[in-house]
Parts: sequence; structure tokens; C-alpha cells
Amino acid sequence: MNKENQLLIGLELLGWLFTAFVVWCILYPIHQSLHVWIFETWNVVYIIVLITLVRYLFFLPHTFLAKRQVLKFVVFILLIPTTFLLAQGLNGFMTTIEKQTWDDITGHLPLEQRRTMESYLWNEMLFFAAGSVIAAPVLAFRLLVSIWRTHNENRA
Repeated sequence: MNKENQLLIGLELLGWLFTAFVVWCILYPIHQSLHVWIFETWNVVYIIVLITLVRYLFFLPHTFLAKRQVLKFVVFILLIPTTFLLAQGLNGFMTTIEKQTWDDITGHLPLEQRRTMESYLWNEMLFFAAGSVIAAPVLAFRLLVSIWRTHNENRA
């Protein structure tokens, strides 16, 4: 394995370690306060997707995708339905909270802690969910531009 591939693998591992750390930091207060967080899977998905897509968006020339045209096109195609799935999950979260309120989720907490936790959950879910829904088509466009540039100008 050449030095460039080793650096790319190391950079990718560093990105995933950072992502895992951020997921842990965000979910730690939730696990400390709530018995069950019914949107935990979506929460983890949104955090991972947003951080990963933004990392690829800004550092595309320094990723394993940089010189792999077919893989870029496959990711481009996959990002289209992914955008709709992420939006559907966000809609499910918002609909559940609006219909059932927070009582089932935070009803066991003291009033002040309940308000704080509800605000935290609402804000972080919306931030990462909306960011993911926006980042997916933006990265898809970035990949398409990269494919075009590589084909026409021979650069990523």
C-alpha cells in the first residue's frame, strides 16, 4: 500500500473517530435524563450523515472518492433517495411531537429539567436533521461538478 492510500485511510479513520465522539457527546445528556429516547436511531443517523457529508463536501479532493468517478456517480445516485428518507424521518419526528407532545418522553422529569431537555432534544434534532436534508443534495451537486471537472479538465 502506498503512502497516499495510507494517509487517505488514516484521514478517513480520523473523521469516523471524530464523528463517533460527537455522537457520544450529543447523546450523553439524553441517556443521563431519559429512560427511552424513541428517536435515538434517527438522531444517530442524522449526526453521522451531517458530519460525514459536510466532511466530504469540503474535503472531497482528500477523500477516497476523489479519483473514483464511478463511485462518485453511485454516491450521487444514492443521495437522491437518501434526501427523501432523511426528510421523511424529520417529518415523523415533528409529527410525533406535535400530536403526542413530550409527555411520553420527558414526563418523568422535574419541570425545569423537563423544559431544558425538551428544548435540547428539539434543537439538536432539528439542527442535525435539517442539516442532513440540506447537505445531501448539496453534496450530490458537488459530486456531479467533480465528475464533470475530472472528465473535462482532469481535476477533482
